[in-house]
Amino acid sequence: MEPELARRLVKAYDVRGLVPQELDEAAAYRIGAAFTELTGAAEIAVAHDMRDSSPALAAAFTRGVLEQGVDVLDAGLGSTDYLYFVSGRLGVPGAMFTASHNLAAYNGIKLCRAGAVPIGEGSGLERIRAALVDPAPVAADPLPGVRRAESLLDEYAAHLRSLVDLSGLRPLKVVVDAGNGMAGLTVPLVLDHPLLEVVPMYFELDGSFPHHEADPMKPANVADLKARVRAEGADLGLAFDGDADRCFAVDERGEAVPASSVVALVAARLLAGEPGARVVHNLITSRSAVEVIEENGGVPVRSRVGHSFVKALMAEHRAVFGGEHSGHYYFRDFWFADTGMLAALHVLAELSAADRPLSKLVAGFTRYATAAETNLEVADPAAALAAVERSLGDSAVLDRLDGLTAAFSDGAWFNLRASNTEPVLRLNAEAPDGGRLDDLRDRVLRIVAGA
Repeated sequence: MEPELARRLVKAYDVRGLVPQELDEAAAYRIGAAFTELTGAAEIAVAHDMRDSSPALAAAFTRGVLEQGVDVLDAGLGSTDYLYFVSGRLGVPGAMFTASHNLAAYNGIKLCRAGAVPIGEGSGLERIRAALVDPAPVAADPLPGVRRAESLLDEYAAHLRSLVDLSGLRPLKVVVDAGNGMAGLTVPLVLDHPLLEVVPMYFELDGSFPHHEADPMKPANVADLKARVRAEGADLGLAFDGDADRCFAVDERGEAVPASSVVALVAARLLAGEPGARVVHNLITSRSAVEVIEENGGVPVRSRVGHSFVKALMAEHRAVFGGEHSGHYYFRDFWFADTGMLAALHVLAELSAADRPLSKLVAGFTRYATAAETNLEVADPAAALAAVERSLGDSAVLDRLDGLTAAFSDGAWFNLRASNTEPVLRLNAEAPDGGRLDDLRDRVLRIVAGA
């Protein structure tokens, strides 16, 4: 494989590309063999999502593992957090075939070591990339490994329910938009409770995503959910992405609940039982969530964007919880891995215990004007970042933990960074009020356009 193609395919924290132009069965086979060498494990777990290309790619990866004399647990169809559960419960490395929220033409692989420990750039993915560019001869073991098929979906669902006390649950109606992704399989198992009335939307598994993209971060993709919540008179709505590891909430009015508000809600719940614990947040998470963490006796820990970075800090600090603006939520009791389904259970439990609707429950967690993430296509991301930095002079405090973050004396801030999964710059911004926010965003957009 050409180095440029390998660079596009093997990203900062997963493998992802067009099928078959970038990711085909030959590449999946080679990655399986390289992953086997990287982990040195005696058994590797493999799961896949509902995309049309997933079974064949997973099978090719499996052959690459088996021919190295290593066994494979074929965990079958499932969500990404299901694969993390299998890896954590059984103590084996894992490979999940999914392209998450990307369009149907894409697929990818999320890799982890035993115990759902993430593998990203600097912790193993660079070796996977090198193996694609300059593959060593793969000699088949004279004693190939054994493949065994076993679904642990029931155990996965039981484990999640064991982590949240739903004994006092009151009757709730929740509309769930699975987006034709893996939540259509896992939600009926996890949210199986006599006092929960689940109204399903797009639960049919279909990797062509016939109704809308499986990316709840885009407002257009939750429009149907918002309308259905209002029409049903539901207590809330939940939207999951394609591989169902991310979750977004909609309140009883059909208004989106910012993911940062969910971070604040779950953090406050967990800190009530463990004051002084650390909570990891990425640098784009709203200041509101950081303030709530501190107000509830927690210690916030700032991270780069991306699951491998958050998980590494979670493990380093033994953090009880972690959250990102993108709807990823991480739990110490889930091997420091991300599971939107567990976050959803916490939201349901908190709403059940409250004497007010979800909109009132999270109102105190939304203290600033926050702009939706904006994707900017630019020919030269580095030049655009440099132009923005030059324009700021000494008007802001700058840091480069992840791209460029500028913090101003009035509490406004923005972050501009290159995406790890798409060829764009991502702009996030927050300010004390809407007018200041609009001025800040417009200023950055003008500079980027000029560059």
